[in-house]
Amino acid sequence: MPAETLAFDLRLTRPGFALAARAELPLAGVSVVFGPSGSGKTTLLRLIAGLERGEGRIALGGEVLADSSAGAFVPAHRRSVGLLFQEGRLFGHLSVAGNLAYAERRARPGAPALPRTEVIEALGVGGLLDRRPGALSGGERQRVALARALLARPRLLLLYEPLSALDLKARAAILPYLETVFVRTGLPVLHVTHSVDEAARLADRMVVMEAGRIAATGPAETMLARLDLDRLIGRFEAGARVEARVRAHDPAYGLTICEVEGVPLTVPGLAGLPAGARVRLRIRARDVALALAPPQGLSIQNVLPVTITEIVPEPDGHMADLRLALGTTGLRARLTRKAVDTLGLAPGIAAYALVKSVSFEPGG
Repeated sequence: MPAETLAFDLRLTRPGFALAARAELPLAGVSVVFGPSGSGKTTLLRLIAGLERGEGRIALGGEVLADSSAGAFVPAHRRSVGLLFQEGRLFGHLSVAGNLAYAERRARPGAPALPRTEVIEALGVGGLLDRRPGALSGGERQRVALARALLARPRLLLLYEPLSALDLKARAAILPYLETVFVRTGLPVLHVTHSVDEAARLADRMVVMEAGRIAATGPAETMLARLDLDRLIGRFEAGARVEARVRAHDPAYGLTICEVEGVPLTVPGLAGLPAGARVRLRIRARDVALALAPPQGLSIQNVLPVTITEIVPEPDGHMADLRLALGTTGLRARLTRKAVDTLGLAPGIAAYALVKSVSFEPGG
């Protein structure tokens, strides 16, 4: 039996803006819709949610949600999708427990049940059940809103910039909850964001938008490593996401030794993960230097043997973007054009990548 998908072919025109977006995404894992402001992310989400009408067709699994040629349109409240916006929208006259109970009463008939206790535990809202929404912090409100969306048992969860209204501390606190609940529930998610960090941390696949159109779709690792998408993702944040496994811990220094393609990579602060656990490591291109021989006497701990696969100089700048291969894993580096010429770097040359900084996302 073929896998179920979210398929859409949509068009919408407003003064100064036109959207024409077509894609077919598996109803599994997290698909992140990414792009600069004005690229059409919000409009696409509103069309899929049924908050706006356009031309074209939307099908969720075997259910047609909209088909303008046939005059079909399922209103938002009858679509089997959950919504979470920038600010968690809760019923102010109900307690947290009351908000969750309301969602359970309106759950999609026949949908697989998500145990209430498991959702509450995964999102850490057990201590909030007696509170009213007005007594919650921004991060707490978002966690409760997500719990309510999950307990309604949607076929698809739509997230619209759910962390953008939070400060950095609250954002860092809620991300692990999102990861945990996505893994535990297996619920397919369409997540709209302009944050590269969120995309790198959460996405299984990415939909990159530009000027109302879909510029590219594919696995997150591939999208983040593509040089031609830097203008949309941002050169300062450009880099690679790699899948690794925890090998061992060094408690004396608070470090964890991971393994990528059989090569050790040391990162800080993963002591809570057991050996063998999967982690997603994000390595920014600006944090990678290159050497032609194994370096000695450096403070940099991570030195990876790589092969240069591509060099793309900036047409009007002094920098160059390089793609590197560590086995089958892709990495990126961003060097000055002078450094490239001085070292005689070219595709096919073996080198050593000196990784100055690694960010990590447990539970990849």
